Amino acid sequence: MSTQMAVDNELVPEKKEYSADSIQVLEGLEAVRKRPAMYIGDIGVKGLHHLVYEVVDNSIDEALAGYCKNIYVTILPDNSIRVKDDGRGIPVGWHEKEQKSALEVVMTVLHAGGKFDKDSYKVSGGLHGVGVSCVNALSDPLLVEVHIGGKKYEQEYREGKPLYAVREIGTTDHRGTIVTFKPDATIFQATVYNFETLASRLRELSYLNKGINITLTDERDVNPDGTFRTEFFHSEGGLIEFVKYLDSTREPLIPVPIHVEGQRDNIMVEVALQYNTSYGENIFSYVNNIHTLEGGTHVAGFRRALTRTFKSYGEKNKFFEKLKMEIVGDDFREGLTGIVSVKVPEPQFEGQTKTKLGNNEVAGAVEQIFGDVLNHYLEENPKQAKLIFDKVVLAATARHAARKAREMVQRKGVFSGGGLPGKLADCSSKDPGESEIFLVEGDSAGGTAKQGRNRAFQAILPLRGKILNVEKALEHRIYENEEIRNMFTALGVKIGTAEDSKQLDISNLRYHKIVIMCDADVDGSHITTLILTFFFRYMKDLVEKGNIYIAQPPLYLVKKGKEQQYCWNDQQREAATLALAKGGSTDNVVVQRYKGLGEMNSEQLWETTMNPDTRTLKQVNIESLATADHIFSMLMGDEVPPRREFIEANAKYARVDA
Repeated sequence: MSTQMAVDNELVPEKKEYSADSIQVLEGLEAVRKRPAMYIGDIGVKGLHHLVYEVVDNSIDEALAGYCKNIYVTILPDNSIRVKDDGRGIPVGWHEKEQKSALEVVMTVLHAGGKFDKDSYKVSGGLHGVGVSCVNALSDPLLVEVHIGGKKYEQEYREGKPLYAVREIGTTDHRGTIVTFKPDATIFQATVYNFETLASRLRELSYLNKGINITLTDERDVNPDGTFRTEFFHSEGGLIEFVKYLDSTREPLIPVPIHVEGQRDNIMVEVALQYNTSYGENIFSYVNNIHTLEGGTHVAGFRRALTRTFKSYGEKNKFFEKLKMEIVGDDFREGLTGIVSVKVPEPQFEGQTKTKLGNNEVAGAVEQIFGDVLNHYLEENPKQAKLIFDKVVLAATARHAARKAREMVQRKGVFSGGGLPGKLADCSSKDPGESEIFLVEGDSAGGTAKQGRNRAFQAILPLRGKILNVEKALEHRIYENEEIRNMFTALGVKIGTAEDSKQLDISNLRYHKIVIMCDADVDGSHITTLILTFFFRYMKDLVEKGNIYIAQPPLYLVKKGKEQQYCWNDQQREAATLALAKGGSTDNVVVQRYKGLGEMNSEQLWETTMNPDTRTLKQVNIESLATADHIFSMLMGDEVPPRREFIEANAKYARVDA
């Protein structure tokens, strides 16, 4: 989650004449520094971490080519990053065309590198192909050290510009590349790296590239014995272990995941899937280690093979005879966790985020390879097949009940905007872009929020108590829940189409900013998590598009006479107490602990939590769908041991952010 702060309105500049002098030609890496978001997505937390992924991708490419076994990623005390591998090392010889060392070409020229040569790399990761030169442009400084041919070489850069020519600095018994860089603080809004965010991606890479050793070390975090916080990632089983990890918080339906691996027309296909007793469908797809959020042809091939093979086997064995409705693809995917990973020599991406695979030939390759193995599995494992088909029949029955529940809701006007919830205090603006809705815990706090809000653009929807835990509920129960129906209605979204029962339609979304506002205590955090689970499972598009925020109400009000300060954690409270005491006794300083939003009056709630000029909101972002799925199922699912282990392992890292 990243913090969204209020900003002042920008002044409109004076108009200038548009002439030939207005045309700028950006040379070398200047374009990256001028428009960094075009190359790394954004200049916030995501872009900051993306720099690490671009450097690590180079090491992974070496591993895919068979030349690298170990990758070390270190967060240094000043939030610099060091990435070290034991690959071949970036070539340092003279590049005739560019008239400089090949190392300098790789580090300073966009779209330069071995991954564009099919003889060097059959497949390569990295979404945009800008790689380490882009990281160099956005770093100040960056140092690269290469161990190759028994010698060590280095070159250092500031803002992408070399400080000296590539130079030899000694001999070595090792080989590989070491890149150490510090993100340029004049470009990035955030410069502090998050250990868990990096760990999530590196864990993912270890599963997707079995046999590689990846070590993440945080030199900012020192253990009592003087060692640094370290996590080691290695997988021998690859996707089989990945799907087991993702499903470790759910009860498995079959003892061993189904695993498929094969190659067709230079396209490498690997699939792992596991059925569990839950009601959700979780399919994660990758192309050359890139997480394809929007799926693509490889996912289409997987789904076609799954539906065709299961339907044929089920009809042949008369599993569907007693059903009164037709079986559809959704029914075969309920309770399924699947991973589809393909390695494609020349991937073509499309879609808004450029993470949807467009190669048509990949669909056929996945469909054939996966379909053949799945058919053999069903024939050779009739006992496991029966367990899966019993679940499929239950899924079809539940889907029919859910469709009826949705239709009942629609007839009452809930999804069609035919009537807004009675508890909703709507805003006067009809422009979704400037409108925001607060989902408030309880009627009391809802009443205070209604009095304190700006009616022009702020809507209030009070929620009674804890909403239904959707992680444990059948789909039709969700649509029958009053609080969830009220959220659907107020937001103006629809769910379910003839083609896809879980398809979300947000074309009529009434508010582009949806703010969860709960008490700043344990119960409030639990309710926030319940609401987030609902959005992640049933309105994931809103989370991915950045529409969901979490309000940050204060924990304390510290007062002395007419002076007062709001505080969001214990450290701020202690500092405020000392500041108001002004070197004297703290006995006259009064500390008020807010047990709930309802304890604040409307003016206080507006000033601290709702006023865009003074409030702090946390925007909810998804760094890794796989990790988010694992955490939600662990926190909100039926299995208690994984939840206990998570709390015990992470309690020492818990903190309250302002």
